[in-house]
Amino acid sequence: MDWTPTISELSGPRYQRIVDAMEADIAAGRLVRGQQLPTQRALAKALGIDLTTVTRAYTEARRRGIMEARVGQGSFVSETSARRTIDLPHPVAIDLSMNVPPHPLEAQLDERIIAGMEAIRAQSGLTAYLNYQPPGGSTHEREVAARWMRARVPHAQADRLLIFPGAQTILFNLLAHLARPGDIVLTEALTFPGIKAAAARLGVKLVGVAMDDGGILPDALAKACRAHRPQAVYLIPTLHNPTTATLSAERRNAVAKIIRDADTILIEDDAYGLLERSASPIASLIPERTYLATTLSKCIAPALRVAYLVTPDSNAQRDMRTYLQATVQMPAPLMVALVTHWIESGIADRIIAAIRSEAVGRQQLAQRTLKGFQFLARPGAHHLWLRLPEGRPDIAAHLLRNGLAVVAGDAFTVDGAPPHAARVSLGAARNRSELAEALRILIGALQKPADTRQIV
Repeated sequence: MDWTPTISELSGPRYQRIVDAMEADIAAGRLVRGQQLPTQRALAKALGIDLTTVTRAYTEARRRGIMEARVGQGSFVSETSARRTIDLPHPVAIDLSMNVPPHPLEAQLDERIIAGMEAIRAQSGLTAYLNYQPPGGSTHEREVAARWMRARVPHAQADRLLIFPGAQTILFNLLAHLARPGDIVLTEALTFPGIKAAAARLGVKLVGVAMDDGGILPDALAKACRAHRPQAVYLIPTLHNPTTATLSAERRNAVAKIIRDADTILIEDDAYGLLERSASPIASLIPERTYLATTLSKCIAPALRVAYLVTPDSNAQRDMRTYLQATVQMPAPLMVALVTHWIESGIADRIIAAIRSEAVGRQQLAQRTLKGFQFLARPGAHHLWLRLPEGRPDIAAHLLRNGLAVVAGDAFTVDGAPPHAARVSLGAARNRSELAEALRILIGALQKPADTRQIV
């Protein structure tokens, strides 16, 4: 608690200078996450200023998300830059249903957004990005993205790549391009709700393929391809949503061979691939048969609305460009410019590394807290797949009544009976303290006797 900011060299009101000094010391590593700060009275005495100025500074620091107050303990440097969510549906107090990345202070997102926009303004001006831009990104933006992706996807080239406003747009347009109403697309037995929604809207029939804790079963996939002759196969082979299953190299090779032998197309959802870089995309094995969708929503932030589609060839790229133009015209130019700047400068990799490290820390917290319960998880994932007690179909509703939201298994089930399990999203909590509290609520619900229910 011996932090005393240097504010004499800063400009602006005193309270503002205190907050600016706090931000600077966090960025420089002089203040670290979770570090306790001086009491308001102690800091006022150390700086020789009145207490109300420090109170105003601490209030502003909490508003910016760089400081948090803990009842009965004091004030601390925040673990994350996320602010308190104010628009969650009542009565949710802690939302573990949205699979979003955490934003640790080490990611420095606020500062990097401001600095990035300033760099763009200095280079070409911000208003240059307020007009229509080429659908799918400029040649330069696509070349930067392709060079960046080649570390994992060797065949990535600008003439095979498009920039979309989010992976959901990619999936909807791919289904519209590859399938017609009534056509069959295979998926894992449990899959991303977004592909279910897109298929339902387009009249495409999804057929689930059996999987185990290691992901989709190659034998089952081969059998389903023979039986259904699908227009495409949609898979999440890395940090699968919701189970976190990541296909082994052996299974990836087997899946690639099955796709080739069945003369079909793979839609590879690589939403989490940048969080587990040791897993090489299946697209690298069958580039001529794969549409690879990589998004920044899960490794940086969903509101950037920047995702990359690598197509099988330049003709497929031109086809998908027409779909993009017809549906959403283009991704948000300023966001694409910011991400391109981050990639070129190496900042994107540093942000992703900080978010990956925080994901690992949260998984370790969950491992300790949920010891004795059955769940599937991997170190870099933002979620875990929790097996629920038998005979408790009301668990999700019970959790909601206690202010905690998770996603039950039926949301991911393609066909058949849903598993008695739930996806618990660890990144959605504002910090690890809030996550720990959420997991305590979860444990309390799981341990509650089955006959203890709310009467309505």
